[in-house]
Amino acid sequence: MQRGSLIRSARKHGPDVWLFRWSEKGGNGRRVYRKRVIGTVDQYSDAVEARRIATGILAMPGSGDFPIKPTFMTIEELSQHFQHYELTHDDNWRSYSTRRNYKFYLERWIIPRWGNYALGQVRTIEVESWLRSLPLARSSCAKIRNLMSVLFNHAWRYELFDRNPIKLVRQSAKRRTAPNVLIPAEIKLLLDNLALRERTLVLLAASTGLRQSEIFALKWGDVDFTQGTMNVTRSIVYGVVGRCKTESSQKPVPVHPILAEALVQWRNRCRYREPHDWVFANEHYRGRHPYWGQAILRNVVRPVAERVGIQKRIGWHTFRHTYSTLLRSVGTEFKVMQELCRHSSLRSTMDIYNQAVTPAKHAAQAA
Repeated sequence: MQRGSLIRSARKHGPDVWLFRWSEKGGNGRRVYRKRVIGTVDQYSDAVEARRIATGILAMPGSGDFPIKPTFMTIEELSQHFQHYELTHDDNWRSYSTRRNYKFYLERWIIPRWGNYALGQVRTIEVESWLRSLPLARSSCAKIRNLMSVLFNHAWRYELFDRNPIKLVRQSAKRRTAPNVLIPAEIKLLLDNLALRERTLVLLAASTGLRQSEIFALKWGDVDFTQGTMNVTRSIVYGVVGRCKTESSQKPVPVHPILAEALVQWRNRCRYREPHDWVFANEHYRGRHPYWGQAILRNVVRPVAERVGIQKRIGWHTFRHTYSTLLRSVGTEFKVMQELCRHSSLRSTMDIYNQAVTPAKHAAQAA
């Protein structure tokens, strides 16, 4: 095998490829076995042309000292390479939820459509047209577009490809409809009709703007009743505890006396109240895990909201949008709003979460 061998190899998807295998001496004197995909049978109909390219590989000086840049790699192969090197469990760059979402978008949308494409076959306009045809929200299409760009940047970084055709793909993430925002009367109506556990949860979400992952990751040791503050140091997503979304998310959160009183009442009622216990510990798991927020929302909060006449679709993030919007309606400075919402940039506070309430619009127009 010193001069190498060329074989025709079948793939699970797409046409067969020409696979060249050879051996050479490594830097330590030991023999190293290598292989490389030359191209598909569509590119090289017979073995003569493929053999000519394979002969050029053997003629490359120092080929054993440097990784060889492949001339043919599919999106599916690049995705596998990306997951192997970038989506490992010990990845400190991305949170668990980000890694999970990346794998979902790869397997559900990107690989089924583009998996058989060679990197050089992906065209900007074709990707742009495909994204516009997907039956998804604009924000989801934008996430798919950004992930494809991450893939090509990964190929560029590892010298598997020399450009990123996704950089010029246009895809808006703007919402088609504004998110729901509750008015103070609706919040009070909801609080008055909820039991202690759900009332404490809703009051905590509406008065601090914490994300769902942060609310259910709170422990009693994070709440300082003396100073009236709360330290948000972790988040929990799909049962996995990790760090907060951004560094700004870890800033202390003020706790109003009304909220502090509600938390004290809840602590006196629940069985798990030690500093290392979850604030909303699930008794079915003997306090080892917190409650699952979506179950409480689906089984308790939404039915109560419908019963009292609130027609808006409510999610945990609804209270975060409400918190930001109501802060603005009472004249809060933008910088203070950013710190209270714990956004890494002021743009997020102003563009995404901030909606002017109707009374504020009337007042501005009248003035």
